[in-house]
Amino acid sequence: MLVLSRKKNESIVINNEITIVVVEIRGDKVRLGVEAPREVPVHRREVYDAIQRNNHDGQGIEPTEHTEET
Repeated sequence: MLVLSRKKNESIVINNEITIVVVEIRGDKVRLGVEAPREVPVHRREVYDAIQRNNHDGQGIEPTEHTEET
């Protein structure tokens, strides 16, 4: 893991297309702004984990078999 120190209004750039900016620092909370192309999903970790659990749960269900009557 890369660990960086940033001050308010400072940023980092990832892969020339994603920018993360420190918008505000208040007490023990840091507000970040993320600029990324629309096709790049950006989620808070807890939302990402919930999406992954839902996707994983959905894979365990086998589709109903359909048979053709002749």
